[in-house]
Amino acid sequence: MLKFIKGHMTSIEGVDLFPVMAFLLFLGIFLFVIWWVHGMRRDDVDHMSALPLASDDNQATNEHAH
Repeated sequence: MLKFIKGHMTSIEGVDLFPVMAFLLFLGIFLFVIWWVHGMRRDDVDHMSALPLASDDNQATNEHAH
């Protein structure tokens, strides 16, 4: 099965760019998420960390929506 896929992939011109593009896309998204999490306010992080432990789910979701 792998030889079948490899045979078709080698016939495509420029196929070697796909792994590089996938890596760059992954790296860009990963760095964006790291930057976004690093820039979050502490009270937002505390609020989200308390959500799984909230006794009233409706209250926790309503507070976050406002």
